[in-house]
Order: sequence, then C-alpha cells, then structure tokens
Amino acid sequence: MLVLARKKEQSILIGDDIEIVIVDIGDDKVKIGINAPKTMKVFRKELLQEVEQENKSSVATEKLDVSKLTITLGKK
Repeated sequence: MLVLARKKEQSILIGDDIEIVIVDIGDDKVKIGINAPKTMKVFRKELLQEVEQENKSSVATEKLDVSKLTITLGKK
C-alpha cells in the first residue's frame, strides 16, 4: 500500500485519467473528490461488502422437509 500525505486542494493522479482531490479535511474525516472516466466504476468499499453479504444471506435457505411437502400436496 502506498501512503501519501496531502493537503487540502492537493491531488493524486492514478494513471492518465484518474485524479483524487482532497476537498476538505475535518476533525475525523477527509472529503475526497474523484475525477475518473464515466466507464470507471467507483464504489464505497463498505457498501459493496454490505451488498455482497445481503446477496449471500438471500441465497441461503433452510432445508426443506420433503415429508411435509408431500402431505401438503396430498401425497403419501
């Protein structure tokens, strides 16, 4: 991991077409601006992780008791 110190309104370039700008510095957070091509997807990591977790939990299902299903369908 590369760690850089930047002041307000300074920026970091990634490749030829991505610029990270320090917009504001507060007590406990830094606001950044990202200039990137519209084709570049930019996500907040914690939101992406939350969506992945929701997707995993929605796929997980309880085991189906087939004997109850056959009774419900009127078969024995």
